[in-house]
Amino acid sequence: MKTLQLPRMATDKPFRNYRQKETGNCTNHLHQDFNQKCPNIVWVRDFTYIKVAGKWYYLCIVMDLFSRKVISWNISSKPDVDLVMSAFRKAYDKRKHPKGLMFHSDRGSQYTAFAFRQLLDSLNIVQSFSKKGYPFDNAYCECFFKYLKKEETNRRNYHSLQELQLSIFEYIEGFYNSKRPHGSLGIVNT
Repeated sequence: MKTLQLPRMATDKPFRNYRQKETGNCTNHLHQDFNQKCPNIVWVRDFTYIKVAGKWYYLCIVMDLFSRKVISWNISSKPDVDLVMSAFRKAYDKRKHPKGLMFHSDRGSQYTAFAFRQLLDSLNIVQSFSKKGYPFDNAYCECFFKYLKKEETNRRNYHSLQELQLSIFEYIEGFYNSKRPHGSLGIVNT
């Protein structure tokens, strides 16, 4: 890496308090049924962190399990319920308010927050949660972040939020959603 003058991959992480209180009704309605027959039946979501000029920013995505495409995304300096709600609203508006939707996530405080649960209830959206400490139900989002970091963000140093936003936009809209092969969909590079 030194010979080729490649930067080292980022290995530091922001501090997170992993202790969570047990929340009320956190039912798993997805049951690892990842192969959906049409769009806008099940959406999954997650967020990750990316460092910009020494400060952490959080990227939240909403993905349709049918196509494995990222429907919407948002970046914020805080991993809070506002970040989640804005990414969800963008996806919901972009897909023209689909009916019969299930929204699956982990049991993070952003998704169990009263404001977010109230939003989903008002739109008649079924909320589904992974089991505590069980990331496999959200494997497609985790996989997206793995490739985002491997192919785009881990080998770059971002100097501004605008630079990060442009990089994420180009990766998602210019590559991941439109050109990147998805093996789970039977699309392979030839």
